[in-house]
Amino acid sequence: MLTFFRSFFSSKLGVLITLAFVGIIGIAFALGSVSGTSFGGFSTGGKIASVGNAKISATELETQFRGILARLRQRNPQLSLKEFLAQDGLNEVLTYALDGKAVMQWGEKYGIYVGDRLVDSEIAKDPNLQTPDGKVDNALYRQLLASQGTTDGAFRSEQTQVLMARLLLASNSIGLRAPRKVTAHYISVLTEHRRGAIVTLPPAAFAPTTPPSDAEVSAWYNDHKADYTLPERRTIRYLVYTDAAVKVAAAPSDAEIAARYAANKAKYAPADKRKLSQMVLPTEAAAKQVLADVAAGKTLEASAQAKGLAVAPLGSLTKDAYALQSSADAANAVFAASTTKVVGPFKGPLGWLIVRIDARETTAGKTLDQAKPELTKELTEEKRKIEIASFGEKIEQELDNGATLGDLAKELGLTVSETPPLTANGAVFGQDGAAAPADLARVVPAAFQMDGTGQPQLAVVVPDKTYVIYDVGNIAPSAPSPLATIRTRAAEDARIAKGEAAAKAAAEKIQAQVQKGVPIDAAVASLGIALPPVDHVDMDRQEVQKKGKNASRPQLMIFAMAKGKVRLMQGGRNHGWYVVTVTEVIPGKVDEKDPQFDGFNKELAGQQGQELGDQLRGGIRSELGSTRNEDNIRKLQTQLAGSN
Repeated sequence: MLTFFRSFFSSKLGVLITLAFVGIIGIAFALGSVSGTSFGGFSTGGKIASVGNAKISATELETQFRGILARLRQRNPQLSLKEFLAQDGLNEVLTYALDGKAVMQWGEKYGIYVGDRLVDSEIAKDPNLQTPDGKVDNALYRQLLASQGTTDGAFRSEQTQVLMARLLLASNSIGLRAPRKVTAHYISVLTEHRRGAIVTLPPAAFAPTTPPSDAEVSAWYNDHKADYTLPERRTIRYLVYTDAAVKVAAAPSDAEIAARYAANKAKYAPADKRKLSQMVLPTEAAAKQVLADVAAGKTLEASAQAKGLAVAPLGSLTKDAYALQSSADAANAVFAASTTKVVGPFKGPLGWLIVRIDARETTAGKTLDQAKPELTKELTEEKRKIEIASFGEKIEQELDNGATLGDLAKELGLTVSETPPLTANGAVFGQDGAAAPADLARVVPAAFQMDGTGQPQLAVVVPDKTYVIYDVGNIAPSAPSPLATIRTRAAEDARIAKGEAAAKAAAEKIQAQVQKGVPIDAAVASLGIALPPVDHVDMDRQEVQKKGKNASRPQLMIFAMAKGKVRLMQGGRNHGWYVVTVTEVIPGKVDEKDPQFDGFNKELAGQQGQELGDQLRGGIRSELGSTRNEDNIRKLQTQLAGSN
């Protein structure tokens, strides 16, 4: 999972996403008055790190860390806090948090500021917050803030930091082109052809035929108990109820409908929109060149591609909404132009703008009578959700007051169900392919975080529809299986381990002979043991890359070695050894007129941009001055490792 985390933040847009995703979670703590508490002499309000005049406290870093973990769990629900820590997650989050604070200070130091108007325009771009006329719906905005557990001030601070990063860092890859000779060399490596050989030496071929003694089995078991340790198992007792258990909300009155209509007049007023595509350029001269390209018959996309840029679709916007993210003059010109027209250049907050009007979209307004069915449905749904929320609050209050799962079962007229023993990933222990009921998929991780039984909780299965009240039943802690129950397996493992050692010795003999010039087939035959046929590899690098995860480690090694080298590889404990050798390396070649050449060139340019961004962030931290309190970082790591 940390691989995903790192690759996610290292993408071409990683600078922007990083600062939006990681570096801002603690802003609410930085802006508010949060005092530190102390655990064993370690103050959570104490400084963990600093950059320039900004510091990061243990409290702030922990908040950021848990926020990132929660988001990663949306992709991998089984990721635990301890696993994330073991993958150096705390240091990863700290690095990106420091980068966020550094970029903000550095920009302001050199007179770059992000105004409220630009932040407003960024928020207005989100189609999920827009009414049909393109304006921001305050109710939708409040829902967004609530779903992210943040405030208007913190959210706007986040947008400010993201925009500052875009101003300073996003231009790293604009116009970058890798030298063609460098691209040619890059292609020669990516498209090279190799020949070599892979010898497989399975431990079973070298293992003794006589079984190990009781003493040997016992010794093996005692030294490898971790291999025979059963995972922790828990049963979950639960009730599932739906919104059918909640009383029907009263229908909205005419007065309520009229009030809602009045509060949302803009939503039902006639709207005139334009569907726009926009290109941002660093200079007015560059923008005029794009207009010249279009006048000469090029498409906007073709002109952008030739310059290493892109055309961004803005969606459908009202005149006011577009003015927020550009200027009043730009909005006037755009809305006066005909469809398919390309207009500009206009001075915008981030550069010079070229805009294409893709379509005109007009919507007729609605009278109160016309909007009444829609408003009735909307208000009815809101009332229903309020009733459901109140019912859930009542259940939680009963749980807080000591109600048991059995008590709630009687109240709701339901029967308590209990799962078979489950492992932390939701699988039924000892039953291949069996898993916890679908209604419990989201609560299994939480159930394995509970300290014990007797702690019923309420959880959402389907928002506003299905809910589960659950508790932990029986807990079987993780422990090694008794030797008596797995003796046959342990004896075979001990026997194969001897074969593993013998296979390594045989691999070393083959390696020594091949290095002296003995053909690899002859070296294998000299062992006098029946082995799998030698795999004579004859393939392109791209062929291996297409296999992805299906490519074997020895095949990957073939393309990581120098010609004439012979290496040994272990296939994993008790999985044998490999002897890998490369006999021929044929460089690849792609003609500069081949379309692939430009594709490779752009790929290299993107990597250059990413590297420049990394260097710039490092330079910014260096100029401002950055420190880390390694002792406090270790203490926080220990504290987190001992928490849920």
